[in-house]
Amino acid sequence: METHISCLFPEILAMIFSYLDVRDKGRVAQVCIAWRDASYHKSVWRGVEAKLHLRRANPSLFPSLQARGIRRVQILSLRRSLSYVIQGMPNIESLNLSGCYNLTDNGLGHAFVQEIPSLRVLNLSLCKQITDSSLGRIAQYLKNLEVLELGGCSNITNTGLLLIAWGLHRLKSLNLRSCRHVSDVGIGHLAGMTRSAAEGCLNLEYLTLQDCQKLTDLSLKHISKGLTKLRVLNLSFCGGISDAGMIHLSHMGSLWSLNLRSCDNISDTGTMHLAMGTLRLSGLDVSFCDKIGDQTLAYIAQGLYQLKSLSLCSCHISDDGINRMVRQMHELRTLNIGQCVRITDKGLELIADHLTQLAGIDLYGCTKITKRGLERITQLPCLKVLNLGLWQMTESEKVR
Repeated sequence: METHISCLFPEILAMIFSYLDVRDKGRVAQVCIAWRDASYHKSVWRGVEAKLHLRRANPSLFPSLQARGIRRVQILSLRRSLSYVIQGMPNIESLNLSGCYNLTDNGLGHAFVQEIPSLRVLNLSLCKQITDSSLGRIAQYLKNLEVLELGGCSNITNTGLLLIAWGLHRLKSLNLRSCRHVSDVGIGHLAGMTRSAAEGCLNLEYLTLQDCQKLTDLSLKHISKGLTKLRVLNLSFCGGISDAGMIHLSHMGSLWSLNLRSCDNISDTGTMHLAMGTLRLSGLDVSFCDKIGDQTLAYIAQGLYQLKSLSLCSCHISDDGINRMVRQMHELRTLNIGQCVRITDKGLELIADHLTQLAGIDLYGCTKITKRGLERITQLPCLKVLNLGLWQMTESEKVR
C-alpha cells in the first residue's frame, strides 16, 4: 500500500512547511484545504517578519497575520495612518519603519496613544521628520522596548535622549548613527549622570554613536561610569574623541567589541591605554586611523592578544609590526589589512606561519604583495574568505 503525502498528520505537514521560505509558505496554502489548514499553524510562521506596502484598506490583512501568529512587521511604504497598523496588531512585537520618510511626529503621535507592552523592537532609521516629540511618546507608551533604531534621525537632540533615559529602562540596544545634534550632555543622560531628571538606560548592551560629531572624551567618561553592561560600542567617525578617552574605556570589563574606524585623533597611545587596562575585547577596528602604526601591533600583542577580529585597513603598519604581533594572537580569526601598502610577502609569510586559526583576511589594495606571499596565505588550514581587490600579478609572475 502506497503512502501519499496527504496522509501525513497536520502537525507533520506544519513541521515540513516551517522550513520553506516565506513565499513558498504562502504557495502551499493554495494547494488544498488540508495544506492550507496546516500552513496556518503558528509554528510555520514563527519568527517571520511581514513586509507590507500600506497603500489602501485591506480588512483581511491583519486578521490573517494574527491567525498565523505573525507579530513582526516591516512597513515598506506608508500611505495610510500608522495607527491602522497598531490597531490591527495589538500584540505586535517588532515594528520596522526604516526609510518611511513621510512619517511625522503627528502620525506617530496618533498611533501611540496607549501603552503597547508587547512591542520590543522599533526601527525608525532614516525617518528624518521624527523629532524629540516622538521620543516623548515612545518613552511614555513603549516601556518594554529593548531595541530602538534612530540612525539618520538628524533632528534628535539631547532632550530626546533625556526622554529615552527617563522612560526606556529596559533598552538594550540603541542606534544614534548620524544624530549630529547629540553631545556629551545627551550621553550623560543615557548613562544616568542626571539621576534627578532621569534614571538612565543602564541596561544598554549595544550602543552605536557613529558619526556623532559633537561627542568628546567626556562622553566616554559617562559611558564607562554608567553603562557598565555595554558589550558593543561603535564610535566610528567620531572625530572629537582622542587617546585620552581610551583611558575611560580601558576598564570596561563587559566590552567585547570596539569600533574606532576613522577616528582621526586616535593614535598608538590610545591603543596603549586600551592594552594596559582590563579589557577582554574580541573585536577591534582602528581602520583609517592615520596615526596608528607598528607600535599599536606591539601593544595589541601585549594586552589585547585575545582578539578574534582585528581591522587595520589603511593604517601605517609594516612587516615589522606584523612580526611583533603574530606570535601572541592565537585566537585571531579575522584580519583586515586592506590598503596597508607597506605590507609585503614577508608579512604574509609571518601571518601564514603563526595565525593558523585565521578564517578571513582582507588584502584589498596591498600592492606590494606577490603570488609567492598569496600562495603561503592560501595554505592556511581554516581560511574561508580572502579579499584581493586591486591586486595584480606582475608581468614576470604571469610568465611563470
